[in-house]
Amino acid sequence: MTSELLRAAHGDAWQVAGRIRSHDGGGTAELPGVRLMASGLPHAQWNNGEVHDVGALDVEAVRAWYAARALPWGLRVPAGEPFPHGRRLFGKRLMGVAAERLVGPAPVDGLELHPAGPADLDAVVAVDVVAFESDATTERPWHVAHLAADEVDVVLALLDGRPVGTAYCLRSDLWAGPAAYVAGVGVLPEARGRGVAGAMSAWLCGRAFAAGSAFAHLHPDDERAARVYARLGFAEVPGFDVYIDL
Repeated sequence: MTSELLRAAHGDAWQVAGRIRSHDGGGTAELPGVRLMASGLPHAQWNNGEVHDVGALDVEAVRAWYAARALPWGLRVPAGEPFPHGRRLFGKRLMGVAAERLVGPAPVDGLELHPAGPADLDAVVAVDVVAFESDATTERPWHVAHLAADEVDVVLALLDGRPVGTAYCLRSDLWAGPAAYVAGVGVLPEARGRGVAGAMSAWLCGRAFAAGSAFAHLHPDDERAARVYARLGFAEVPGFDVYIDL
């Protein structure tokens, strides 16, 4: 689990995210030094590029690509690498686990995990709106594509019969080979600290590994999340610096 491998897999996942939205304004491109994707949605966090060669990067060409789509965007750069463009917004952590090193989580009383499909859109969005302090107008279009795509597994967690968590796993097989990207792990406040996030993440990884993915990767939002994933066998590597206003 090297940083180079996991960063490449991260870029692969976002390439797939752009492709599954190609009929709704999304898309992908490879320009010198960078791979680009667009979701078609008017939110910078869902339109981004993965810089793999800062010296070869043509920022003007990237600007033109996103300008043609009238979308806000940002770039990810290997952590700590000097980057003379835009404004650094934050660092993005990166963790990965090989299929054979995944550690099963402890059972959670009353927890049921179900694969979600298009009919579960309202339940998935309802959890995300609270878990990520967002709104349905923002979240709904993002999840519609996930719930319909063959490359994406979405899980809905029920605790004592009530939806309390959701997450998704996007499978890719590009520069880094067959890999799985676990993301969007959201749990309602009243259900946190009970093992729901770890159970969903392990469930998604298990499905991806059974489908042929060799490893999984994700980015913990904070130290608490990093500890959850470490207990599942994930190890951290240097991640990214995220730049905007380019």
